[in-house]
Amino acid sequence: MVISASPAPFAEPVFVTRPIVPPMEEFVRELESVWRSGWFANGGAQHRTLEDALRNTLGARHLSLFNNGTIALTVACRALRLSGEVITTPFTFPATPHVLSWNNITPVFADIDPVTMTIDPTRIGELVTERTTGILGVHVYGMACDVDGIQKIAEEYGLRVLYDGAHSFGTEVDGRPVAQFGDATMFSFHATKLFHSAEGGALAVLDPLLKNRIDLLKNFGIKNENEVVMPGINGKMNEIQAALGLVVLRHVDAEREARGRLAKVYDERLGSLEGVSVFSLPGHVRSSMQYYVIRVDEKVAPVGRDRLYEKLREFNVFSRRYFHPLCSSLNCYRSHPSASPQNLPVANRIAGEVLALPFFGALGVEGANRVSDMIHHIFQNS
Repeated sequence: MVISASPAPFAEPVFVTRPIVPPMEEFVRELESVWRSGWFANGGAQHRTLEDALRNTLGARHLSLFNNGTIALTVACRALRLSGEVITTPFTFPATPHVLSWNNITPVFADIDPVTMTIDPTRIGELVTERTTGILGVHVYGMACDVDGIQKIAEEYGLRVLYDGAHSFGTEVDGRPVAQFGDATMFSFHATKLFHSAEGGALAVLDPLLKNRIDLLKNFGIKNENEVVMPGINGKMNEIQAALGLVVLRHVDAEREARGRLAKVYDERLGSLEGVSVFSLPGHVRSSMQYYVIRVDEKVAPVGRDRLYEKLREFNVFSRRYFHPLCSSLNCYRSHPSASPQNLPVANRIAGEVLALPFFGALGVEGANRVSDMIHHIFQNS
């Protein structure tokens, strides 16, 4: 397709995502219930209702709500008694290795699969030492890790498996929810996520005893009025967060469908561009519809990823180079032997190719076509 004239910029900035904003009157009704009860925290009615609803929605056997996903992941490390070294991916948000550091655990970076961009199980085994206690995988952009491959490695070496599922609300593998894999899976409910409670998170686990330990750890280790049985922190979701979550949950299916329509536009409009590949999930994985990501090969495309990123800003489109920079290149981790670029060639290459495009229901099909027009125009004039 040839775009002869320069497309008009958006009047207002267009970002990668926009949170579901439910009708105010729906939220007010939930808030009125909180106000009447006078119960704002510590597992009130809203908290209990949302926890049950999300357990069913996510297909989790047991679920514990948190004030945010990072605290949830931090508590998971403690609950699983991880220590020493944990093997993880450099291609993730910094919170992933940070929670290991906060638990005095050394993150060991393994390279990623060149197609799925998730941690490569074939690289995990070579990094296991006598200090390794676990694997922390990340479901990237809603693409699930190779859960079977990771589980096989974990069983071979006697390791715990923890998943960062911040992008994977609704992701399934062969019809099975990601909440049912590994020892624990963290979900983020930050406002940037498909489902959100402004801030929030959850841990899904299979073991009821582990669920009990997690609930204690997120509430100062308090068992009852007279007993504190372990050193915990305050990670509880409050009633206002839970109330918002209950309202947002009613709108998730409609938002997912709207994003599906945008994905079709991007697939059709961008998939044939020279040097561009659209990230599509295999047939056995159900997408979370969290992000829409393209990869730009600057050796083939007329414009590199960074140049495209800058030119889109001229049209008031603020895409995101996600994940860039790699966690392994951050000052706090680059000295780790496993952070060497020679150890992570695939991750380092892909970090220079990925670009997340605007992907939220309110953008509409027309908006997705306008973004596509802009990208075509940039390619044609570079």
